[in-house]
Order: sequence, then C-alpha cells, then structure tokens
Amino acid sequence: MEQQKTTTEKTLYDYQLEDLNKIFDFFNEHPKGANLLYQLPTGGGKTVIFSEIARKYIAETNKKVVVLTHRIELSVQTSKMLKGFGVHNMVINSSVKDLNDQDEYMCFVAMVETLKNRLQDDVGEMNNIGLVIIDEAHYNSFRKLFKYFKDSSILGVTATPLSSNIKLPMKDNYKKLIIGESIKSLIKRKFLSKANQYSYDVGLKTLKLGINGDYTVKSSDELYGNISMQSKLLTAYEELSKGTKTLIFNNGINTSYYVYETFKKAGYDIRHLDNKNSASERKEILEWFHKTPDAILTSVSILTTGFDEPTVETIILNRATRSLTLYFQMIGRGSRVMPTKDVFTVIDLGNNAKRFGLWSEPVDWQEIFHFPEFYLENIKNDEEIERDFVYEMPQELKDEFSKSENIFFDIKGEYKKAFAQGLKSKSVLEKSIEQHAQICSENSEDVFDARILAKKLKEEIAFRVRQYSYCIMNNTKNYKEWLEEDYERKLRSRISQKFSSRM
Repeated sequence: MEQQKTTTEKTLYDYQLEDLNKIFDFFNEHPKGANLLYQLPTGGGKTVIFSEIARKYIAETNKKVVVLTHRIELSVQTSKMLKGFGVHNMVINSSVKDLNDQDEYMCFVAMVETLKNRLQDDVGEMNNIGLVIIDEAHYNSFRKLFKYFKDSSILGVTATPLSSNIKLPMKDNYKKLIIGESIKSLIKRKFLSKANQYSYDVGLKTLKLGINGDYTVKSSDELYGNISMQSKLLTAYEELSKGTKTLIFNNGINTSYYVYETFKKAGYDIRHLDNKNSASERKEILEWFHKTPDAILTSVSILTTGFDEPTVETIILNRATRSLTLYFQMIGRGSRVMPTKDVFTVIDLGNNAKRFGLWSEPVDWQEIFHFPEFYLENIKNDEEIERDFVYEMPQELKDEFSKSENIFFDIKGEYKKAFAQGLKSKSVLEKSIEQHAQICSENSEDVFDARILAKKLKEEIAFRVRQYSYCIMNNTKNYKEWLEEDYERKLRSRISQKFSSRM
C-alpha cells in the first residue's frame, strides 16, 4: 500500500473520499444531535478519514471537534494524525487538570475516563462542540459521555459494528450505519494483505463461558496450558510458519508464559508481553519485535488495538473466542501490506474460523447492526462445530498400518446402514472394534505388539465414539467417557481372541 502523503497535503484514496462525502451528506441532511455509525475494516484508514472529516468540519462550520478513544496509545496516534492534516489539537490526558485554555484549540483528543472525570468534576465545560468522533465505537464506555454532548453530532467509527455488551445494542445510539469498503475489496486493491488461514481441530468442551459471553481465562488456561495443546501449537508453527515474524494471541497470562517456555526450550527467539509490563518494558519489547526478522511475540489481548507492525507475517490464535470483534482485531494485526509482503499466515487453534467464517469472507454488517441478538444467538456453538471435525490419522501412525488395505471406517455411514436394516445401533461400534482389531493384528508379530498399536489409536477411538454419540443423540460427557473405556476394553479382548485363534 503506497504511503499517503504527510504534512497538510495528505490526500485520501477514492473509496475514502466517497465515504467521507456520504458522512457529510448525512450530517447536512439531519439536525444537530444526529448520530451516525461508520464501518471500515482494520487497515482501511479509519483514522485518516476521520482526521480529514475533523479538518473539513472545522473549516466549514467553525465549530469544534472532540475525538474520543479508549486507550492512551490511540490518543497519541490520533493526535499525530490530526496534526498531519493541519488540525491543531490538544490531548486531554491525566496531566490536564482543567480545560481553561480550550479556546486556543478547535480540536481535542481525549480518553473516555479522563474526559468524564474532568466534566464530572466541573473543572470546565466544553464549549462550541459541533462534532464528536468516537474511535472503536463498539466499546460501551463511550455511552457515559453522550449526555454531555446532546447538542453535538456524533460519528462512531468501528471495524465491527457489534456492541461489546449484548444488552446495549449500537442501534439504540446510532440512527444509521454506513458500510465502507470490504476486506475482500481492500485485498484486491492491494490495500490489505491476503490471509492464508489454517485451522487445527481443537476440542473445546472443557471451556466455560463467563458473564461477558466469552470463554473464561481460567478454563482457557487449563486447556491451552496443557502439554498436548502446547505441543500442537509448536507443531503448527514449525509446519506452517517457522522462521517468520509471529504474533501469538492467548486468553490468559499463564498460557502465554507456558508458550514462552515451550518455544524457548525449542530454541526459538521469543518474548512475552502483557498489561503488567511497564511502559518502558513494552517499548523495549516492541522495538525488539520490530527489528528481529524471525521474532515470536506471545501476548494476552493487549496488542489487539493501537498496535501497528506491518512486518508481522504470521498470526496464531492460540485461543478460542465468541467475540466477532476480537476475531477481526487479532487477524487484522497481520493484514498490513508492505512492498515485500502481500500475504500473511493465520493459524487458528480455537475453531474460530468455523465459528465466524474466514476473515475475508463477506459479512452482512447491516443485519448485525439492526438485529444483533439474532446474530449472537445463531453463532455456531462448540458442539455443532465439533460434529463436523474430521479425524486425520498422522502419517507416522498410518505407516504402522502399511500391511492393511484400508484403515478408514465411516461411523456415520455405517450407522445409516444399520438403521436402514433395523439393526441395533451398538452393532456399529462392534463393527468398528472388529475393524480396529483386524488392522492391529495384521500389522503386528504378536498380541503384545498389537495391543501397543491399539493404544496409539486412542485419538481415533475418541473421534469414532464422538461421531457415534452424535448419531444416537446421547452426547453427555460421562456417557462418551464410558463408551471410550468400554471400546478400548473390548478392542484388547478382540485382539487377544484373534491371536488365540491363530495358534
């Protein structure tokens, strides 16, 4: 993506100008106090557009503009961008104790909490404010400031027009939603990199949902901190992204530390970052990440907004999320284009693409904006996702069954046959056990070797049992665990019988 000019000569791309004109048309057609929401994907240039909106609005109306953000880093970045458009602005941060010198400025950039505290403490009113621009408008913290700007027009800007709180839908605060360029179109026009997405099936039945509607940190740490998941993560990285600059997102600090230790032991250059790091530590870590070609950075959500590192080549979602916004934010960190990069890799270890679709697939934002409850109720649940899992036997295990003509067994297909023939459903598992016993005995010298081989089928047995439980519509955890144990016991017994009959 070519760089837009710096200084006051900044120019907008055609799609940005088109959206800017739509936004001004809305405010010209509606009385003051009208609220508008604007959607544009991460990397599409939201800050560029609303900086030009601020400049144009001040020039045409001689009224002031307030830009609200939710993070100090975003305030600093926004202030810098506004200056690039020739908009003289003041950042209202914690060191600003009153608003007495506001007459010197036509534009203010403020964090929500800081501005709320100043306005609540009556240390000064904000005068002649015509337009309030809200960055990352899907966060609900901004609502507490609406009452102070009843006579101002409000423009909310977001990549995902879905409220972070289901009880407070965005349609209650904004009259209309304007949709910007799609991710697919921005990729086609070389403004965003193309994502090559790879998913590894992960059983999420141990994850628990918290009151915010997303998976709890505690249950995520327990799942993603275990040796099996750490091994899966390392294998995925080595198969798909070894030697690339990689950003790993986790749901818990403990998990991130486990990731750090796992990769460190494997000899990789990795650092950990979370919100407990000091500002100077964070700066040093991010500078290291920027300079190091094959750097791996493991983090906990802190880099989902306000972080721009175009050199990122791989994003690993080492977590599951029920938040559409977070899904887009995490992947968006790798989507910046460079002269040497127009493609990046996404490794998904949380079934997220199966839940939300691929990152570049079309999304009906108007429907989500107008009917958020319907959208949220219809997000695929984990059980539905896991029903579609397909077990792929690792090649090294396949090689141990080289003497068998066919090692595949279709539980669903066999269940349909049994049902059509009026056979008992249990006959399907009996047939499956027989097939497993057959391939174990075919590829072993004696009963002991066969039993060792059978133990290596544990993952496939769990998959077959799960498929069977879906067929008979009894998917309780206890029942599946009992079925697996019973299956393994019967398989051992059947293997012994086969070798006895040989003798």
